[in-house]
Amino acid sequence: MGLVWHQFSFELRAFLRNRQARFFTVFLPILFLVIFVGVFGNHTIRLPSGARIKQSTYYIPALTALGIISAAFTNLVIAVVTQRESGILKRRRAAPIPAYVLILGRALVAVLLALFMTALMMGIGSIAYGATVPSHTIPGVAATAIVGALTFCSAGFAVSTFIRHADAAQPIVQITLLPLYFISGVFVAQSQIPSWLGNVASVFPVRHLSAALVHAYDPSTTGAGFSWSDLGVMGIWCVACLVVAIWRFSWSPRGS
Repeated sequence: MGLVWHQFSFELRAFLRNRQARFFTVFLPILFLVIFVGVFGNHTIRLPSGARIKQSTYYIPALTALGIISAAFTNLVIAVVTQRESGILKRRRAAPIPAYVLILGRALVAVLLALFMTALMMGIGSIAYGATVPSHTIPGVAATAIVGALTFCSAGFAVSTFIRHADAAQPIVQITLLPLYFISGVFVAQSQIPSWLGNVASVFPVRHLSAALVHAYDPSTTGAGFSWSDLGVMGIWCVACLVVAIWRFSWSPRGS
């Protein structure tokens, strides 16, 4: 546990010193929130449950999903590919440190950042737009953030095995995620997405992370705010990606 804590501290300091990672994880969701509400207004929209909420209240959980994915997936893929191709991972592997220490350290940072982004967006939404999450669904929000972080952390390790050059990491991540953001209810309300695109999006975990967070913000939601179907799909993705990552992961450079 001491080694895991040391690795966690190192990964966290590396994130805090990385301006690009800080911007895409912390500031970009806030910037999008201000732009979207300013451009599209704060009128009332209908959720899949039939409840009506303000546009800003919808964008808070949807853009929280963006922050979680940036923390757990985007930053991880770029960092892992860069470190692998520059030989850093190979040198770390040669050191007397178990592989699970490196993986757990990164996963804990992803979970911490996911919870931080969730709390930050909740605070901004409440203060600036009056978008409050029902108090009884806060456990569902926290659980969704944790499951989402672990799912996209596993996906990040899996996807990194298919990228051979450090320069290609960020373009591949962006071209993969941007279409999913649009069809998964992150940038556009789910009620405005054609059903066939919604069916495509439902295959991927982005849609389920966003939907689970929106479910917790839904004023008609009862109980603790858990969207079990969405959490279940993310859990399946988490296990599947972990299997792929273990099968394909390389500590040595793969670029030719």
